[in-house]
Amino acid sequence: MKEEGKKMMTKTERIDAVLSGQKPDRDPISCWYHFGTQYLPGEKYADIVFSFYEYYGFDWLKVMNDYFYPMPVGYDALKSVEDLKQLKPIEIDATPLHEQLTAIDIINNRLKGEAYVCDTIFDPYQSLQKSPVGEYLPRLMKEEPQAVLDALEIVTQNTIEYAKRTLALGTHGIFMSILSGEDKISKQDFLVFEKPFAMKVFAAVKEMGPMNTAHLHGKHIDIDECLDFPVAVLSWEDRQVGNPSLQEVKRKWSGAVMGGIDNTIMTRRTPEFLMKHTLEGIEMGGKSRFFLANGCSSPAEMDTYALKAIVDVAQQRR
Repeated sequence: MKEEGKKMMTKTERIDAVLSGQKPDRDPISCWYHFGTQYLPGEKYADIVFSFYEYYGFDWLKVMNDYFYPMPVGYDALKSVEDLKQLKPIEIDATPLHEQLTAIDIINNRLKGEAYVCDTIFDPYQSLQKSPVGEYLPRLMKEEPQAVLDALEIVTQNTIEYAKRTLALGTHGIFMSILSGEDKISKQDFLVFEKPFAMKVFAAVKEMGPMNTAHLHGKHIDIDECLDFPVAVLSWEDRQVGNPSLQEVKRKWSGAVMGGIDNTIMTRRTPEFLMKHTLEGIEMGGKSRFFLANGCSSPAEMDTYALKAIVDVAQQRR
């Protein structure tokens, strides 16, 4: 129940309190999942995202981004050194990423400053892995590491350009997914092919995004290797076995943490269980420097009643 006489903060005041290390009136909450709408134009995607935000009443909006990094013209795979050289600076407005920027612009204009918006991007390594290089990436990393590093540099510069574009539209932060767990990438490869390029992206937009967030993706994360990302927030699946807890990271990290809800159980438990689980997450997060959220993307088949119950109990409506 709400405390009598306690002043309710606005959504932006609540976020600002968390980012500044102050105690908010309650922990802000948001959740997200992949809509599978990457075949749609940005205008239609904006309608879907905005209705999602309004229906659940989240405290901030993380906009998913399923528009893939573009393939070089005339290629269906990049599997050699010569192929990798086809990666060039891109004209963003001539790629599917233009649709995401269109959606972001519409969403920011509709919100009119009511809530913070974060745009999802993937680190340069994942941009190569998800489609252009795909299954050939492990072999090329082993046999032609310099060619891969050169390719990553090109993708990094394109990613920086995209990040600057979305932040210039009024977005409050980039939420960048970074492969960090040992189940996703070895520590050596993380330090050579992953982290340096993610660092460059964050460093380039450090002053532009007050809510820039590093999402550490995977299990068995070496958190000590991730504490120097120049961001305001760290996000990860804190409730997965083998990953650091919220409390552990807060002892080592001066910024805010994001998590508390186990996304892997959100379609396998009753609303009653999930509400108790959410309250446990709130206790784990503490009274400051904490954003309540799913550790990673929730299943898209999430029961609307269950997700609404999670949000309501977090916002003290149940």
